[in-house]
Amino acid sequence: MATSVAPRVFKNFINGEWVESRSGKAYENRNPANTDELVGMFVSSTSEDVDAAVDAAKEAYKKWRLVPAPKRAEILFRAAELLVQRKEEYSKDMTREMGKVLAETRGDVQEAIDMTYYMAGEGRRLFGQTTPSELPNKFAMSVRQSIGVCGMITPWNFPMAIPSWKMTPALISGNTVVLKPAEDTPLSSYHLVQVLAEAGIPPGVVNIVSGDGPGAGAPLAASEDVPVVSFTGSTAVGRLIAQACAPTFKHCSLEMGGKNIIVVMDDANLDLAVDGAVWGGFGTTGQRCTAASRVAVHKSIYHEFVSRFVDRVKALRVGNGLDSATDMGPCINEQQLKTVMDYVEIGKNEGAKLLTGGNRLDSGIHLKGWFHAPTIFGDCSPQMRIAQEEIFGPVVSVIPIDSFEQGIEVANGVPYGLSASIYTRNVNQAFAATRDLYTGIVYVNAPTIGAETHLPFGGTKQTGNGHREAAIAAIDFFSEWKTIYIDYSDKLQRAQIDNN
Repeated sequence: MATSVAPRVFKNFINGEWVESRSGKAYENRNPANTDELVGMFVSSTSEDVDAAVDAAKEAYKKWRLVPAPKRAEILFRAAELLVQRKEEYSKDMTREMGKVLAETRGDVQEAIDMTYYMAGEGRRLFGQTTPSELPNKFAMSVRQSIGVCGMITPWNFPMAIPSWKMTPALISGNTVVLKPAEDTPLSSYHLVQVLAEAGIPPGVVNIVSGDGPGAGAPLAASEDVPVVSFTGSTAVGRLIAQACAPTFKHCSLEMGGKNIIVVMDDANLDLAVDGAVWGGFGTTGQRCTAASRVAVHKSIYHEFVSRFVDRVKALRVGNGLDSATDMGPCINEQQLKTVMDYVEIGKNEGAKLLTGGNRLDSGIHLKGWFHAPTIFGDCSPQMRIAQEEIFGPVVSVIPIDSFEQGIEVANGVPYGLSASIYTRNVNQAFAATRDLYTGIVYVNAPTIGAETHLPFGGTKQTGNGHREAAIAAIDFFSEWKTIYIDYSDKLQRAQIDNN
C-alpha cells in the first residue's frame, strides 16, 4: 500500500529554540527546476514572531557585547569548520531550492566559509587608533563599539553567501542578529544559522524568522528596538526600507540593483572576452546583481565578437542544476520568468535584433520548471529599456560603440553603478577605465562577477546608499566609533582655547 510522508516543516529559531510561528501557517519551498519537488515547508511569520525574535536579541545583547572579541571569533571559526564539513550537502540543498548549478552553489557555500573565517580573524584585529594629544599629559584614542540588534533581510540568489556577509561582521563586532531570509530560499539560511548554533552561539544572539516581506521583513525594518538594518534586494524595496529607517535614523545599509557592462575594445583578446560575456551574462541564469547584462563592443570587432558569442550561448545546456551536464538552471519562480519574458517582448518592440533565445523552455526536461532560453539582443541602443533596466534573468544586450570614450559614456549612462568590466590589452586604457567607470567594482580582462570576501562590495547611484559589504567596510557599518580622551594633567585643559 502506498504511503505518503508529511513534508518537514522548518520552524523559526528564536532565543536558541526552534519554535512555531504565531500565525500557525506555513508555505511551500519548491524546486524551481521541478516544481513537483517540495524542498520543505517554512512557517509564515508575523509581526508577533518578529517582536519575539527582536526581544530575544535585545536581551542577549546585554551579555554578548561584553564577550571578548577573540572569544566571539572562536565561535565563528568553529562555524566555518562545520560549513567545510557540510559543504557538499548544503550545496545540493541550495541547488534544489534555488536552481543554480551545483558548481555555483558550491561557490556560494565556499563564500560563506571564506567570510566566516575572515571575520573570525578580525576578532583580534578590531583596531582603533592612538594619536598624540595636542595638549600635555593627555592621551587620545578611538575604539569600535557595538550597536545592538541588527535586522537583516536577504535575497534568494546567494542564500548562504549574502547572509554570511551580514551576520559574521555584525557578530564579531558584538551585535546580535535577527535574519529574515528570502521566502524562495530559506533552507540555505537555516543551514547557516544551524551551524552557528552548533558552534556555540549563545541563545538569542542569532535568530531567524521566515516569511514574506510584508509579514516579516517590514516589521523587522520598522522595529524601534532594531537600530541597524541591512538589506539586499531590489531598488524598489530598498527605497521602502530606507523610508522605514529614516524616522529614527537607524543605520541602514542597502545593496540593490545593477545594470553592469562589459566593454570590449578593438585590441581585446576576443576569446577571453567571449568567455567573460558568457559567464557574466548567464552565470546564475543572469540572476545576479553583478550580472553582465550589457556588452558594449567596438565596431571594428563587433560582428566577429557577436558571431562567437551567439555560437557559445546557443550551445549552453539548460536544465536541472544537479545534473553535471547542465550549464544554466531555471529562473527562481514563475514571476521572475514572466518578468524575463516581458522584457524580451519589450526588446523586440524597441527594435533590438533577437540573435538567439527569446523563449520559455517548457517541454521535455524543462516541462516542470521555470526555464528560459539564454537570450542575446544585438544592435541595441544604450537608451533602450532592455539596456537600462535590471532584468535579473538570462538576457544580454549587445551595444556597438565607436571608441573608448563612448564605451565609458555608455557604461556610466544607467541609473546603477555596481560593477563594470573592460577587455583591452592597452594598459593606458585599462587604467583610465578604472578611474572613469563610476561603479563600486571594476574588472580588467575579467567579467563583472567574481568579488572576493576581503575587499569591499557595493555600488554607486541607485545600487546602494554608500555602505559596503564584506571586508573591513562591513565592520565599519556594524560598529560605531568612540573617541576617548584621558587627561592625566590633574588640571582643566580646554583644548584649542589653551593651545594657541
